[in-house]
Amino acid sequence: MGSDPFVFSFFLIFACAGTLATLALYTKQPLIVVYMLTGMILGPYGFAFIDNAQLISSIAKFGIIFLLFLLGLDMQPSKLIKTIRSATLVGLGSSAVFFAVGFAVTFSFGYSLLESLIVGIAMMFSSTIIGIKLLPTTVLHHRHTGELMISLLLIQDMIAIIVLLVLTGGFLEFSGATKVIRVLISLPLLIGFSWLFVKFVLLKLLEKFGAFHEYIFLVAIGWCLALAEISELAGLSLEIGAFVAGVTIATSPIAMYIADHLKPLRDFFLVLFFFSIGAGFNMDLLGQVVVPAVVLATVVLVVKPVVFRFLLHGMSETNALGWETGFRLGQISEFSLLIAFIATAEQLIGEHASHLIQATAILTFLGSSYLVVFRYPTPIAVSDKLRRD
Repeated sequence: MGSDPFVFSFFLIFACAGTLATLALYTKQPLIVVYMLTGMILGPYGFAFIDNAQLISSIAKFGIIFLLFLLGLDMQPSKLIKTIRSATLVGLGSSAVFFAVGFAVTFSFGYSLLESLIVGIAMMFSSTIIGIKLLPTTVLHHRHTGELMISLLLIQDMIAIIVLLVLTGGFLEFSGATKVIRVLISLPLLIGFSWLFVKFVLLKLLEKFGAFHEYIFLVAIGWCLALAEISELAGLSLEIGAFVAGVTIATSPIAMYIADHLKPLRDFFLVLFFFSIGAGFNMDLLGQVVVPAVVLATVVLVVKPVVFRFLLHGMSETNALGWETGFRLGQISEFSLLIAFIATAEQLIGEHASHLIQATAILTFLGSSYLVVFRYPTPIAVSDKLRRD
């Protein structure tokens, strides 16, 4: 290898992902699967072109930080209040059912109680990326379907953030009472500090020098990383700090501009995060998780549309809208992969349970995408009748 190993690794990741993405788009496959497949091919369990575990772990952590920061930027209080009013019961009710189903299936295959609980939690969420990417812009902005889907996804996002707080905050370490107390004290202090700093320092600086676009870019990234570091020093986690950094800016007029201009950075780290998930997928364990993964994925693909149809009918929505929403949200989420990644890092679940979540995610991403593409209007529909931008 003649070049710098770090540069060469990035070259391999994006060259391989770009090639596979081209094939995927020609054959109408979801790109998320491409990114994970790139990791499987290049990672230590594939051809081992990239076998530096520390590099892969750092790539994943950096990607998570920026994904949560950008998620926080979208969490505007006014939007959250409107969402809570319109879809809370459906969001919470469906999550409870999906958790129960995921827990029951996993426990029946002999996984431990804690592992079954975490797999059950991972089944609660639907993919924002697949749900929104397969929704035509016309539907997203001009029809009730889009509003309903975004409301349900936002409620799921809030539940997922609470789950991440529990996983990374040490609440599951029953023996570590002092850590729990530290977390309970640190989190309000972190939120209070960040809110005051944004209000009295950051927004005033952005107002004064907002004409310089690169300055906004630098300050936003600096704020995200700074609060992530402060959060970790306070006994919380990098991820929680990044999310709080985003939420505290979300109420300002500049939030939409920052979110819009950081999207290319988000996409960059999205590729890296899913690459790291794929690279960590031990192909030797696939044979041991394939049966429970297929069963779990099949149950998810069947149960989610039925549950959404039933609950939305209770809200006086039409059966057709209920089925469509259910099929569009009929997979598990990138948050599920994030939960698997963090739960494994915190040694709450073993490699088998982690790979079960990952394999189920891949199967539901594929299955759900095919169901939606062949049944409903999407930007990548095979038939001209269903293709809508």
